[in-house]
Amino acid sequence: MKKKKDWTLLEKALDIACRAHFGVKDKSGKPYILHPLRQAMRFDDEKLQALALLHDIVEDSEFTLDDLRKEGIPEDVLLALDCLTHRDGESYEDYIQRVESNPMAVEVKITDLEDNMDVRRLPGFEQKDMERMKKYLKYWRRLKNGKK
Repeated sequence: MKKKKDWTLLEKALDIACRAHFGVKDKSGKPYILHPLRQAMRFDDEKLQALALLHDIVEDSEFTLDDLRKEGIPEDVLLALDCLTHRDGESYEDYIQRVESNPMAVEVKITDLEDNMDVRRLPGFEQKDMERMKKYLKYWRRLKNGKK
């Protein structure tokens, strides 16, 4: 087995994501880690794979950008991750504008929205889910088309 210091970026990101999301369930009761894994598998580029695995870490766990830096995550991935982190009290519009400022963040946010819009992940589908889907679709179109 490789020593941790010799791990690839993808191995580091997968380890961090598993630790951060350990025991967490999604809306359907499945392990939350499956969400970032589905996203990571859509990319061939290792940095995009790592970013997809880490995209919810700062927002939803105790990990900080500094923690991830100490774990060996490169600065360009951290910059994109910072753009993908929705801050407390921040409007979704302001958040998307920050995402749009970073091409790596845009790529991962598109896959995030696509996965979040997959209704097969939900135990049921109610009006509140429909409203959320409309919002996601609006921003997905915007990011896909490169419009601000």
